Amino acid sequence: MKYFLPLASFFAGWILLLMTNSLFATSLVNGALQMLLFALVVCLPIWRTGRMSYVDIGWPWGVAVIGVLTWVTGEGDPVRVALVSMAYIFVGSRMGLGALQLWKMGVLKKELPRYEYQKRRWLKAGKTNTALAMQVDAILQGMANASFLALPAFLIATNPSDSVSALEVIGLLVWVGAFAMESVADLQKLAFLKAMKRSGQKNRVCDVGLWKYTRHPNYFAEWMVWNGLIIAAIPSWLALQNQESTVIWGLLGVGLLMASRMMYATLVYNTGAVPAEYYSVQKRPDYKAYQEKTNIFFPGPRK
Repeated sequence: MKYFLPLASFFAGWILLLMTNSLFATSLVNGALQMLLFALVVCLPIWRTGRMSYVDIGWPWGVAVIGVLTWVTGEGDPVRVALVSMAYIFVGSRMGLGALQLWKMGVLKKELPRYEYQKRRWLKAGKTNTALAMQVDAILQGMANASFLALPAFLIATNPSDSVSALEVIGLLVWVGAFAMESVADLQKLAFLKAMKRSGQKNRVCDVGLWKYTRHPNYFAEWMVWNGLIIAAIPSWLALQNQESTVIWGLLGVGLLMASRMMYATLVYNTGAVPAEYYSVQKRPDYKAYQEKTNIFFPGPRK
């Protein structure tokens, strides 16, 4: 039972979407497509290789699938449907193409550190059947795409209004700003690594640019990308109040909050900052000092 318990909230989120009048058909198709994608691209390779790293291919392409499905099935305002669809397709395909490049380079022939850390975590929790735990975790990622992560797109695509809400503008600005921040952080890290290689140095701590103010500006920015989508979805959720029962409508609002909470937990604890730092402390002598003076996630002044 302890192996399957983490699936409960995501499965409940998908069932919630299937109980709605407005999102049932799209959510049913999305759930089927996510499970098919993950079965072929993630679960089967995990079973054959014993490596979790294939999640990095399946999850972002699952996000792109949400975008394509939203564009095809969305019955709301065409401009609104196109914008949210393109946002999902862009985010998913960008990360998905990067993952495919890593696979082509042979990087995924070795388990990525964050998934090695996950296996350590399972053993500590008494989950000794690693093969089963990997399959459950892979399915969990697919169910996240089938439930909470799809919710902002599906809600926005139901809104027929041709007027633009202030929250939609704020959400769009947050999305653009967060994506720009993530791109800048990645470029700063790449430039730092290149400079370190040219100077013949190894295992230095990247503390330049945005990395001065948070140890993981890319993870923080990715979280804010999703928060931008969630903010933009609030007016569309409010517009559904008369089309759904009070209970279902209220739970959809909770689902939006769950999407933000889930991404935060993933980017900080599950496969993000905490696993990365477990290995950084071992590899980089100055990392402990960096931890003491720089916030782990939220940007802020140095201590």
